[in-house]
Order: sequence, then structure tokens, then C-alpha cells
Amino acid sequence: MENTSEIKPYQTLRGHTREVRGVVHLPDGRRIITCSVDGLLRLWDRETGAQIGNDWREDGDKAEVLTIALSPNGKTVASGSMDGTVRLWDIETRKVTVKWTGHTQHVWSVCWSPDGGRVASGSRNGTVRVWEVESGETVLGTIKTGHEYVNAVVYSPDGSKIAIGGSDQDAISIWNARTSELLSRLKQRSYVYSLAWTSDQKKLIASGGDPGSMGFMVIFNTATWEQSTVLEGHTERFRAISLFQNDRLLARSSWDKTARLWNLDTNLPVGPPLQHQHWVDDIAFSSDGQFLVTACRDNNAYVWDIHTILEDAGLEDLLSVSFLNCTKNGISPLFAKDH
Repeated sequence: MENTSEIKPYQTLRGHTREVRGVVHLPDGRRIITCSVDGLLRLWDRETGAQIGNDWREDGDKAEVLTIALSPNGKTVASGSMDGTVRLWDIETRKVTVKWTGHTQHVWSVCWSPDGGRVASGSRNGTVRVWEVESGETVLGTIKTGHEYVNAVVYSPDGSKIAIGGSDQDAISIWNARTSELLSRLKQRSYVYSLAWTSDQKKLIASGGDPGSMGFMVIFNTATWEQSTVLEGHTERFRAISLFQNDRLLARSSWDKTARLWNLDTNLPVGPPLQHQHWVDDIAFSSDGQFLVTACRDNNAYVWDIHTILEDAGLEDLLSVSFLNCTKNGISPLFAKDH
């Protein structure tokens, strides 16, 4: 029988004055970066819950920050803002090194290519841009996705494809990352807010839901693009997913004010829901999977002790990572960030 007792956060990260929209763990496993509609990025110590240093803000800039993504080498954060800009932040100096303009509406998703050479950004106006980090130029032109909105953008692990999540009948599209050729459209009659590829590229996981409806998670077989699994379980739309690097453990957030762990070996939930006071927009595992951080619209971010939850359920092996898997992937996979 599932344990229904409420789990308390390991730590609460307080300081933002408006809703927290994005979270990432740094590779050291102890530091966390958050972004908020208050226009700030902040660096936190996971163990103490204290902010490290001052707020991150570009001088004179008040643009609301909607999404962030960590570079593969763990040294740079890309952010997308309400004013349509994309910025790169140096984590050591906590300063903006690059500011890209070109989107005409909000940037709701950013994602790095696996080699760290490019950043893809998705906008509210249904377009995607791909930026070359070294030159700062837009490559591939403006990708007109055909989606009303672009909610999620994510590279495949080998960098050959880009999956895009939107808000229309064909809510997922797959593109050639080198030529911007449309490869496939996947039928999904609902909003798709987040996407994740498994490390072997054999599966693409999508989550979403329409306003006021039950959330969903769908797993596609990338060889055929057929649905292999459909998972439901929240009473509101799912907002974000984070896949641990061994492809066995997934975390997802929802606008039903919860986050939840999911065992992908059995396609069953693990432990009780992680309760919040407001909608949960983003979610991210630490590199070792021991901790999870969630971004909440109550202006806080929360850290959760995942190892203890799995231990209580007798499922701590879900954090095991084979030597082969570590060697093959090098780092934890990248995940789309949604608005």
C-alpha cells in the first residue's frame, strides 16, 4: 500500500519576490540556480538553503526570466525572458556574457546542444531559433514550427534532432538539427509542455495537458514514432519532467500543486505526491539523483530528499548507474524547460 503521509521538503529556498519559473542543479550536486519572474537569477546552497552571493541581474535590465538551462560543461546558464531575449550567464562571475535578440515574443524554452556549441530557444509566437555560441549568430534561420506556441525544445542526445512541444493538434514535431528539415509530426491533441529523450534515444517522453484537464505523460518509440505508453495520474496538466541519467527514474511537476516520482521500470508512481502551496512549474534532479529541486509559483523553490523516499519504498536501486552508462553519457542528459 502506498504511503500517504506527507513528505516535507529537505530545504526551502526563499528570497524571490515573484514566482520561480526555472531550476537547475550544478554538477557539484550542492549548488542550485533558480530564475524568477522578478527578473533575477539566484545561486543557492542546497544544504543550508541560503543564497550564495548577490542576485544575478544585468545592469538596467528588468525582463522577467521564464526559463533556464545549464550548459553541458556546467559553466554557463542560458536564460529566456519575457522580452524575447536569450542570455548566457557565466556561473563563476555571475554576469551576462552574451545577449541575443530576435524573438518577437516571450522565450518559453531554452536548450543546449550536447556539445555545448549551440542553444535552441522556443517562443510564444511558434518559432524556434538556434544560436551558435561562439559566433553569436543565428543558424538555420527562423524555424517556423507550425505550432501556435512553442512550449518546449530539446536536442536528442547525439545532437542530430530537435524535438519541439507545442499547443495544437500535432503538438510534437521532430526536426533535423543540422538542416532544420521537418522529419515528423506526432499526433497529440493537447498542450505539450515538456520533453525528454532517453539516453539511448529509443524513447521520447512528453508531458502536458489542456487547461483544467487531467495531465498526461506519453512515451514514444522513436524508431516508429508510435505511442508505447500513456501514463496519467494528476488532476491537472503536467508542467515539467526531469529524467535521471539511468532512464529508470522520472520526476514530473503539475499544476495540481504536486510533484511526483515515477518508476519507469514498472510505469508506476513512487511514494506519495510532494505537496506544494501553488502550481509547480519546473523540476530538476541533482547529478547523482539524491535530491530534487522544484520551482513553485509561491515564489519559493524546494529541495526534496529523493534517496530517502526511494529507500522507504525499497527502490533505492533506481538510482544505480552502470559504469557503461556513465562512460557513454558523461553527464546527466539535458531537459527542455517550459514556460
